[in-house]
Amino acid sequence: MAEDIRWVKTHCSRMDHGGCGLVVGVKDNRICKIKGDPEGYLNQGYVCAKGLASASKLNHPKRLKTPLKRTGPKGTGTWQKITWDEALDAISTNLMRIKDKNGPESVVFAQGMPKGIEHFSLIRLANLFGSPNVMGTQDVCHAPREVSGIHTCGFFPVADFHEPSRLMVLWGSNATSTNEEGAIGHLLLNQLKKGTELMMIDPRRNKLAEKAKFWLQLKPGSDNLLALTFLNVIISEGLWDKDFVNRWTHGFEELSQHVKPFTPEKMAEHTWVAPDLIRASARFYARTQPAAIHWGNAIEHQAHIFDTARALVCLMAITGNLDVAGGNVAANEPKITGLGKLVRADAIPSKPKKMLHAHHGTIPRMMTIPPAYFQKAVLEGVPHPVKGVYIQGANPLVNHVQSKATYAALMKLDFLVVSDIVMTPTAAMADIVLPAATTFEFDDIGHIGLGHGVILARPKVVDPPPHCWPDVKILNELGKRLTNEADWYGHHNEFLDAVLVPSGLDFKQLAEAGYLKGEKRFKKYETSGFRTPTGKVELTLSKADKLGCAPLPLADNLEAPDDPRYPYVLTSRKSRYYLHSSYRWLEDLRKHRPHPQVEIHPETAAASGIKEGDTVIIETANGQIEQKAHLSERIDGRVVYCDSGWWFGNENGDTLPDWQTANYNLLTSAEKLGKQFGTPHLKGINCRITQKPT
Repeated sequence: MAEDIRWVKTHCSRMDHGGCGLVVGVKDNRICKIKGDPEGYLNQGYVCAKGLASASKLNHPKRLKTPLKRTGPKGTGTWQKITWDEALDAISTNLMRIKDKNGPESVVFAQGMPKGIEHFSLIRLANLFGSPNVMGTQDVCHAPREVSGIHTCGFFPVADFHEPSRLMVLWGSNATSTNEEGAIGHLLLNQLKKGTELMMIDPRRNKLAEKAKFWLQLKPGSDNLLALTFLNVIISEGLWDKDFVNRWTHGFEELSQHVKPFTPEKMAEHTWVAPDLIRASARFYARTQPAAIHWGNAIEHQAHIFDTARALVCLMAITGNLDVAGGNVAANEPKITGLGKLVRADAIPSKPKKMLHAHHGTIPRMMTIPPAYFQKAVLEGVPHPVKGVYIQGANPLVNHVQSKATYAALMKLDFLVVSDIVMTPTAAMADIVLPAATTFEFDDIGHIGLGHGVILARPKVVDPPPHCWPDVKILNELGKRLTNEADWYGHHNEFLDAVLVPSGLDFKQLAEAGYLKGEKRFKKYETSGFRTPTGKVELTLSKADKLGCAPLPLADNLEAPDDPRYPYVLTSRKSRYYLHSSYRWLEDLRKHRPHPQVEIHPETAAASGIKEGDTVIIETANGQIEQKAHLSERIDGRVVYCDSGWWFGNENGDTLPDWQTANYNLLTSAEKLGKQFGTPHLKGINCRITQKPT
């Protein structure tokens, strides 16, 4: 009966970064209905296919439901069911053994895309354990934009989707498909309905490009060159904001001289964008205020991301679009406990100098270890050996650069623990596997530390299976065994209240409110300047030598050599139905994209005798994979678009899941890394395609 349904307001989580408000119907501890919440701060009633399907993972037959201990060789699927006490004892015994023999830095704690409060619990555990090494994929996600912004203008400049913009520039972002972080596509569409113009900078003509006033189909990997060319046009034609530049920027003259060679005519062959289109787009951006650049995750998949991000912040600055309503803003965070206190940063004050990547000279403020440097530490002992790893909510064997090196590193470890909800390829290589609780099964807070000025309540909706624990509970109990018990909580939910102390709320009150956002204020620099050494936007970095980088955005990829063996340019894209390597085992989502798909222009396909649906071999100098061909005129004939994140399970569970057949990261390499973040080239790679022999 409909009257038996209990309705709960919460927020979507772990399906993507989005944070859509949801109204969830529950009956007999099972979710029977999910709707978008019209009062949702970020979505206003919108919900995507992943959100609608999110409850189907809770009772899926592939769900892990008890702790497991490996009894045979790695990857053979030989497991013994154990109790939680046995699992926690085994983990603490082995991690302490490694710590005592090799030092705390030889243990790495790792997480995938930050999901919620457990991310900060993990960092807290690492700090109190004495390890400076928390591994994530920040090198290719979020951190390059955030850290580049902090060094350039003192904050992470995010697009303001909540105040009217006259122009929204989506640079490497398909906002209605990916719903990245605080940028729910619904907010963008509302802006467009009210007259906001749209500019798309993307190698693929997606559906949003069809709504755009300007669509620039750039060559994958040439974002920094195009941004420098925009700067050339705006400066050479005197279109910059004179008052803002004169009062609030440092190094404009140096930037002016630096960008002179980057004319649209010279850069057209490198960016594949016609000079007239570049000029018209740059002029329109400069003359249309307020304008916001929503820079997507895609631009962070290149070794030169620091130069791209720096050039884009320079664009925001010289046009007067920084921290103005409808522009790129410094989001004001709500009153919550500082992250340093939350993660007990005081326990390891020398951490920035001890993290693995510090040895490689990365830029300050990088908070997680790039996977390439983790691989190097395990396989080569540089700068010191890594022997043990604790992983939650991540699948490095598929999602980290150069998967074969990841496999070799996981094989070499003395001890590996993985907490997840299904047996992923990475989990299948672990010594201990922990069954995690997931979406809707525990109280949580989302969007902490993401820089969008809002945190979201995620109240529990249903009970998890009896032996599935929230990650924050697992970490709280491990913390009591591995560190001083007094530094942890009687109940893990106390962590949530600890976050909220400065707000005067407890978690129950936050759940009733739904979300907490910071005060709406703009142009804060007029009273306090910018948080940089000069107090201004540093178009030219004043302490470049100290940071170990160039003072101005570079273009060191200008002459990337062609390779006749690999005539096409390879790139990848995310599917709107999955999150990285997650959820391909959910039938409600798999039906929308049942196979890994490589997109090829019809003329390119014809040249190789490839037809729609054929199995295609994609090959780079690093390896080869196979995916199903999809012919499309939405891409340039010189470009090949692969799906990323694919792996295949096995039905009997007695072998390692197939992580090789279609895995994009078998094609990538960490041979060349960006110095600032340790970022590899994941896009703009030379490749070739052939039809798979029958």
